[in-house]
Amino acid sequence: MATKKTTAGANGKNAGNNEPTKKAEMKTSEIRDLIDFIAQSGLNEVDIETKELKLHVKREPDQKVIKSSAPVIAAPVSVAPAAVTAPAVTQTPVKTEKPAASGKNTVEIKSPMIGTFYRSANPDSPAFASVGDKISKGQTVCIIEAMKLFNEIESEFSGTVTKVLVENATPVEYDQVLFVVELD
Repeated sequence: MATKKTTAGANGKNAGNNEPTKKAEMKTSEIRDLIDFIAQSGLNEVDIETKELKLHVKREPDQKVIKSSAPVIAAPVSVAPAAVTAPAVTQTPVKTEKPAASGKNTVEIKSPMIGTFYRSANPDSPAFASVGDKISKGQTVCIIEAMKLFNEIESEFSGTVTKVLVENATPVEYDQVLFVVELD
């Protein structure tokens, strides 16, 4: 008995005659078995090709969720997308010196870095130091944000704040005078 090879035409019929071709079918159980095989084998992509069937299955690799915790701080946060994590707060001693022109026992608190000056930890909090406030050695007088890092600036002496020379949320330069303090 001789067999005749035929190929399917565009209309789904055998080329050369009008008989419908036998369609390749996969049962649901076979599809499930194939999916299970791919998952268990660790393969991400499978190609199967027979005379009647051409199958390409591709799965995306598992995505790993990385959990991280951001440090909790009470520092001002600039307007930014909610997904941005809050940076850590560091404490920086300030450079101080006595002004030569003043006859009083006063010193200046200067910025130890370039950044953005903040008088309080957040917009709703009171200022760390205002004119007339008594400050003590080691007390935080402001925050300077530099490269998304909030640095608490501490006083190196005790005294009374006589001048605040910088507006809140404004840029400051290295060695710029921030406060004038009369020593106790």
